[in-house]
Amino acid sequence: MAKKVSAIKKRAATRNWIAYLCESLVTSGVMPTWEAATYLTENLFGEKPNPRLLTPSNPYEVTSQLLHRLYQPIVEAASREVLLPTSSRLQLFTDISLTGNSAVIVVLFPGQHRPHQLLMLDAAKAWDLVFPDAETFNTWAEERYRWIVLALRNSPIDTHDALLPQAA
Repeated sequence: MAKKVSAIKKRAATRNWIAYLCESLVTSGVMPTWEAATYLTENLFGEKPNPRLLTPSNPYEVTSQLLHRLYQPIVEAASREVLLPTSSRLQLFTDISLTGNSAVIVVLFPGQHRPHQLLMLDAAKAWDLVFPDAETFNTWAEERYRWIVLALRNSPIDTHDALLPQAA
């Protein structure tokens, strides 16, 4: 019994990122609930390489959309975990490669003429971002979420103006 308890404690509790991403797609107006659920299911689970990314006439746009739809909600969730100045913002960039790793870049723009800071650089073969099950995907998403939260917590931004209204 002791082994079971310690195994449970070692496993990090993660949120249901699939539901989180689905809700994000719906609330942002990108697609209705049933379409969002189908989109995520078809693109996150199944065979590698993801045939939906390799066969369209516009693979660059489809790949870019997928990476933004996967990473943006994770970035938004991480930004709510850390008190940020109201003048700051997080920006997600992608550099798409159809033959190798695409780059997913998250940058903090702290505002007030302060230098921006790279929070995350993730190399991803979009067509290989296919997971065997929901738990594996949730673990993958939680890892990226924690990377961004940790980077935000370690960033040299001033939070003293986080709650102060900005002058117009």
